[in-house]
Amino acid sequence: MAEQTVQGPDPRDGLVYDMSDDLRTAVEVALATDRPLLLSGDPGSGKSSLAPYHARRNGMRYYEHVITSRTRATDLLWTFDSVRRLADAQAHRGRLNDGDYVVPGALWWALAPESARSRGGLLSPAHHRDPSERFLHREERPSGAVVLIDEIDKADPDLPNSLLVPLASHEFTVGETGTLVRREADAGPPLIVITTNGERDLPQAFVRRCVTFTLPGPTHEGLVRIARLHLRHEKRKISDSVHELVVALADELMRARETAGLGHQRRPSTAEYLDALRACLTLGITPGDPRWLLLRSLTLAKPAEAGR
Repeated sequence: MAEQTVQGPDPRDGLVYDMSDDLRTAVEVALATDRPLLLSGDPGSGKSSLAPYHARRNGMRYYEHVITSRTRATDLLWTFDSVRRLADAQAHRGRLNDGDYVVPGALWWALAPESARSRGGLLSPAHHRDPSERFLHREERPSGAVVLIDEIDKADPDLPNSLLVPLASHEFTVGETGTLVRREADAGPPLIVITTNGERDLPQAFVRRCVTFTLPGPTHEGLVRIARLHLRHEKRKISDSVHELVVALADELMRARETAGLGHQRRPSTAEYLDALRACLTLGITPGDPRWLLLRSLTLAKPAEAGR
């Protein structure tokens, strides 16, 4: 009977990551310069997984915001529910506390968590939990914060430029309440990780203010190492047959990437390699199985029309 996996394909829990020396240096440079780390690379190459891994490994608070085409720069700082406030004003006809309608964004929590709890001093902080508490599960007070701003290239071009000042000065003003938010001394220096898939060019003024690093494509050796890391984390026994499966799938992915490159198609990623491995382990598929070629086309060598 095939074994069942114990977690989803992208739990974003920071427990498993293959950290190269070059990437570790890039993180150190970003922290030393107090600049955001702008990560580029193919989809599925592990850009988004770096931030929670660094946070967990170093006992830091962790926040994230996934960018969409509708995201505004202020969404990363705060949002204000003006519709609910108007409805309450019409219903109560009394004086309202604007703090009740302010929701701190990821950067506010990272820079000034005490201010975020109290909505800039407008509310009692006792009733507002730090979102990072769901991630760390630690009793001790974490030092510093990591913020993931994911897929910034999906945003309107004005968004990166609108973030230049708050990212550089570590302060901003909440427009609806006039609250000045500044980085708190006890909050520690943040590591801000910004990812891009290269779907849209970013403003040069924004890129100049970042430490930039491009994750390289997968190698055969790297795929095998990553697979073994995940298998050990999932407490699987890495038998000879499992190792042979890991190697065979790495062979398949590298061949699929080479073929895709010749045809100017999208190359399969490390994430898809792990999908294929989990499917094989769960369904009992091996290289000699009649389903092997179908599995390859479902997970690795996906036809070009699948992306149309």
